[in-house]
Amino acid sequence: MGETAYETVIGLEVHCELSTATKLFCACANQFGSEANTNICPVCLGLPGSLPVLNRRAVELAMRIGEALSCRIEPSIFHRKNYFYPDMPKDYQISQYDAPINVDGALELPDGSRVGIVRAHIEEDTGKTTHIGGGGGRIHGADHSLVDYNRAGVPLVEIVSAPDIRSAAQARTYVAELRAIVIAAGASDGRMEEGSLRVDANVSVRPAGTPEYGTRCEVKNLNSLRSLVRAIEHEAERQVAIVSAGGSIAQETRHFDENTGLTHSLRSKEEAYDYRYFPEPDLVPVVPNAELLAAARAGMGVMPVERRRRLVALVGSEGTAEQIQTVIELDLDGLVLAAVGAGAEARLALARTANEAAAKAEGARSLDPSAFAALLGMEAGGKLSATQAKTVLAELIDSGGQPGDIARRLGFEAMESSEIDALVDELIAQHPMEWQRYQAGDPKVASFLLGQVMKATKGRANGRLVTEALEARKG
Repeated sequence: MGETAYETVIGLEVHCELSTATKLFCACANQFGSEANTNICPVCLGLPGSLPVLNRRAVELAMRIGEALSCRIEPSIFHRKNYFYPDMPKDYQISQYDAPINVDGALELPDGSRVGIVRAHIEEDTGKTTHIGGGGGRIHGADHSLVDYNRAGVPLVEIVSAPDIRSAAQARTYVAELRAIVIAAGASDGRMEEGSLRVDANVSVRPAGTPEYGTRCEVKNLNSLRSLVRAIEHEAERQVAIVSAGGSIAQETRHFDENTGLTHSLRSKEEAYDYRYFPEPDLVPVVPNAELLAAARAGMGVMPVERRRRLVALVGSEGTAEQIQTVIELDLDGLVLAAVGAGAEARLALARTANEAAAKAEGARSLDPSAFAALLGMEAGGKLSATQAKTVLAELIDSGGQPGDIARRLGFEAMESSEIDALVDELIAQHPMEWQRYQAGDPKVASFLLGQVMKATKGRANGRLVTEALEARKG
């Protein structure tokens, strides 16, 4: 019998901090990077006699996320989730349990596939614990630990996907798309490096073609797309190795080590942990009305799926899906649209943006679209070669200015067609064997002949015009 093929099944829990001025239940600042334990008060520290007051703006932003993910927005109830851990000074977390605000949605990926959204509920974030010494940032072996409660009480939405994801690459695409959605919705800044977006990955494996799910393990607190991919790939490989050898997977929570690329057991989850949920007695149910829904919808930006459709309509089959996704992920699709609106050729605008501008994305976002369009026009019209246009674009992004001025200063003057014709005739005379192969349709020798002209002109010749000259002599 052949070796059993296994399928990976993945569900993701994405914790998305909301862009509010204050925390979820108090007036403390929701601000990253403050000195430790300065954005705190009796409410977020859970001191006796303090009472939570719900942040209306957080509810509006949570509903925006629900709208963007095609969820049903429903009346919801806050619960106390009880557990002992030093990052929650109250020893409980205010969350939503069996009545979340957003349910039954879906997210469309760039390839057209859909991932179900089970729920997207509101809860308060935890504080941050830092383990010092010995254990590589983990509590085991650490000399001591420090707790910063600035983040405790920050509003977030936990977005729980259905187990519809089948690979680490698809998981990356899902999180990248979700990040773009919450940013476009104006609900979060999506900065994974600051903890605004964190991912828990539930991973299991099963023999391909079988309907039953395997035993899942949860890999906690993945804070970059690279870590997400590495963690899932390793965890799937680990589970396949165990099952293939006749073993069984223990349901547990695991930690991903950035340095080793391995996951390690944190705690067993053989039985569901009893969080002793009960309704938060100091908060009333949230019942969305027409006013709240209107406030949530106001100010939402264009979603990534619509941005893709606009670019596809603009460039048609001339643009690749990879180019389109690159410019959207880097928030450069507006540059393409503006350049085409200023007269640039759509195919060329997308290609230059997805490649050269993408390499300098931060500066390219402030690039003058009219100057960019003028540069593309110079390239398309033969006044600049592709190589020269790329050089001018790099300086245009770095320093601004006008492409014509930059080209003149760099000595990039268009070669006359008569000069190119003379060079091509000389090339044919010098390489008769290669010319015969070119006439026979050999694609490799075409690159060689073009390269010889570009070498002789130090990149000044326009490649398109050289190719046209060669074709004209082909007979």
